[in-house]
Amino acid sequence: MKKLVYLFPGQGAQYSGMAMDLLESDSVKTLFETASDILGKDIKELLNSDADTLKRTDISQPAITTANLAAMFYLSDKGFTPSACAGFSLGEYAALVCANIISAADCFRLVKIRGEAMQKTADKLRSAAGGDIVNNEVVNSEAITAPGMSAIVGLTPGTVEELIVQWKIKDLYAANINSQKQVVVAGTAAALTEAENRFKEAGAKRAIRLPVAGPFHSPLMTDALEDFVPVLETITFNDPSITIFSNVTGKKISSGAEAKKLAVQQITNPVRWVEEEASIAAENGIDVCLEVGPGKVLQGLWKDTDSQIPVFTAGTMEDINNLQL
Repeated sequence: MKKLVYLFPGQGAQYSGMAMDLLESDSVKTLFETASDILGKDIKELLNSDADTLKRTDISQPAITTANLAAMFYLSDKGFTPSACAGFSLGEYAALVCANIISAADCFRLVKIRGEAMQKTADKLRSAAGGDIVNNEVVNSEAITAPGMSAIVGLTPGTVEELIVQWKIKDLYAANINSQKQVVVAGTAAALTEAENRFKEAGAKRAIRLPVAGPFHSPLMTDALEDFVPVLETITFNDPSITIFSNVTGKKISSGAEAKKLAVQQITNPVRWVEEEASIAAENGIDVCLEVGPGKVLQGLWKDTDSQIPVFTAGTMEDINNLQL
C-alpha cells in the first residue's frame, strides 16, 4: 500500500451541494447527524446553501468541515488509510480529526464557535470602517472602507514579507503564504489600497482584492479569540496518531498540547503553506497526496512546488471510486 498524505482544503473551496453524493455511506450519514445535532441545524441545508450564503465564514466553516470529513470517512470505507495529514487554514480542523487529536464531534463544536467568532469580529471591523450591517450584510461604503484581503500574484513570499517590513504600512500583514508565486495579504482598506499599488510598482503581475468576510490570519482578528478560547479550553486534545503538519510553523505537530496552542495562534498568524508543503515533501517515503474535500485549490498550489509527488482529488464519490493507487 502506498504511503498517503491527506490534504484538507479551507474556505474558498466550497460549492453548493458539496458532499451530498457521499451520503450513500452509513458512516457519512452518522457524521451528518452528529454535525446537525451540534450545530443545531440541518447540515444538509447548509451544504445546499447558495454561493452568497456559503461565503459567510460562520456558514462556510461548518459546511466545509463536514465536506472534508465526509470525504475522509468515505475514503476509510473504501480501505484507504493516511500516513500523514495537513489542512489549509480551516482545513486543519479536519486534519486534527484525521490524526485523532480531536473527535469529529469536538471538531464541529470548535468550527461552530470559530466561525461565529470570526464572523462577529469581521462584522465589527467592517461596521467600524463605515459599513452598516443590515440583515447580517454590510452595506453602504463597504467596498471602499472594509478591511479584507488581497492576493499578490507574481512576487515570492520572501519579497512580499520583506516589503511589508520595509514599507511599515499600518495594519498590513502577510496572511496566506500560498505558493512561490502568490501571497495573500490582510489589512484595512486603506492599507490594502496603498499596498496593492506599491506591490504592482515592485513587480507584482496582479493585486486582486478578494471577496472575503474579513482580514483573516492577521492580528486584526484578535477579538475573535475572546469567544473562541473559552470553548477551546473545554476540548480534549490527544497526541497525534499519525504525522500532522501545522499552518503556523509549517512543521510537524508533536503533541496534543502543542496542537491546542497552535489552534489559538492560527487565527491571527499567517498560513505558511509553502513551508508546510516543503515539510510534507521531505517526509520519508511519501508516495501520493490526496486533496480530501471540495475543489482542487491545493492541487493547484502543489503544482508550484518542485515536488514530484502527485496530488489527486478525492472530494466526491466519483473521485474516490476512480482512484487507482
